[in-house]
Amino acid sequence: MKKQTENRKPSSLSVFGLSAQVSRRDFIRTTALACAAVPLLTSTSCRSARCRVISANEKLHHACIGTGGMGLVDLKNFLLHPRIQVAALCDVDAERLHAAAKLAPGARLYSDWRELLESEGDRIDSVNVSVPDHMHFPIAYYALRKGKHVYCQKPMCHDVAEVRALTKLSVRQGLVTQLGTQLASGLANRTAVAWIKEGCIGKIQRAILCSNRPGIEKYRLAGPRPAEATPPPASLNWNLWLGNAPVRPFAPDVYHPECWRAWQDFGTGWSGDIGCHIFDPVWKGLGLKPAIDVVAEVQASWKNSPTRRSDTWPQANHITWTFPGNALTTGETLAVEWFDGEFYPPEDVRRLYSDDLSEYPRESSMLIGTEGAIIIPNGPAPELLPEEKFGHIERPKLPPRDHYKHFVDACLGGEPTESHFTQTGPMTEAILLGTVAIRCPGEKLQWDHARMRVTNHHEANRYLKREYRDGWHVAEF
Repeated sequence: MKKQTENRKPSSLSVFGLSAQVSRRDFIRTTALACAAVPLLTSTSCRSARCRVISANEKLHHACIGTGGMGLVDLKNFLLHPRIQVAALCDVDAERLHAAAKLAPGARLYSDWRELLESEGDRIDSVNVSVPDHMHFPIAYYALRKGKHVYCQKPMCHDVAEVRALTKLSVRQGLVTQLGTQLASGLANRTAVAWIKEGCIGKIQRAILCSNRPGIEKYRLAGPRPAEATPPPASLNWNLWLGNAPVRPFAPDVYHPECWRAWQDFGTGWSGDIGCHIFDPVWKGLGLKPAIDVVAEVQASWKNSPTRRSDTWPQANHITWTFPGNALTTGETLAVEWFDGEFYPPEDVRRLYSDDLSEYPRESSMLIGTEGAIIIPNGPAPELLPEEKFGHIERPKLPPRDHYKHFVDACLGGEPTESHFTQTGPMTEAILLGTVAIRCPGEKLQWDHARMRVTNHHEANRYLKREYRDGWHVAEF
């Protein structure tokens, strides 16, 4: 296994066209980007001269960055494709890395993603990024710069500015990308998108999204951080796990391996995570454009605690975006609301599904139109309501599609992916703008998409882009 060493000899990084020598510790500084508004283009299969053309007899050589949790799920799914060769694996936790290595014999092993991308060079064609949210951007960005196709777990990035930059780069590079919204490729979500676009329930007046899933307390920690540090296990490189985030002492069962989503340093809260799944069919079905404004209501105990507000995400949110209307909506604008934790969709909405309020899909989106409604559970098939009115509507005949296979096929020259960054980037921006509103509760934030600024609340703008710790900066970002 290759290990990170802080004081190794410098190496030349020709991918950036640099003649200067830079250390591995600092090479991420060499990336350059601009945070201009992103054109909403259509993804194509590899149209870039930067990617290798793979013949019909060859396999896609792939690297998995992050091999625990969803990373292990991703690895197992990629291994199902007959034309993929998992050539390299990377994880900061040696136990997870070696467990994954048993599934991919012969894969080269790394603990530092920077060393993997530098050392592998032309030996890999693609990567998946399945690590905590705060490290999505630098890994995916550098992989694209190196000419690698990228599958990235959701949310695409931790911050709005990172999403804008990564989306813009994906357009420039012309490589295959896919966000890890696996359900987006399923028949259920694609059926919902088709029904919305066809206007089955008339013009849309209201959109209600929710995730009130029980049993997720470990993802909603209230804090505080432990008063005393605990040495990390010998298998874990804690410095590499922290990456660009502030230095925090290790504490068991507080960050690694699963609870990091609750902390602002590392995760984006429940709305930032599961919201990408719930939002996806609504965004695509309605063809939404960037938000006009956003406001959030949060639980009182979090709002009234300065310590919690500076450290963790609230355990409950109600976010409302105002989007521009279009031909599929009734008005010039459309309100889209998100409910999670102790905030539940209004009774009048839930009664559309169950008169006595005894049932309602805990994770779902509901679109209310002039002729009826559509409920889109997170996974199960969508339903048109009232059932007696729409019982005659046939479901569209769509071919089956697997999210992972679709990505690999696109890298091999097949059709464009379902969740390419040029589409999911603007959606993720909107979702993460909601997390900015969470940190400014009760304030309606006016959004200037072109300038990427909140125009009426100076404090909110500092939440659009984090400060990375020394040694992990991305140049000109």
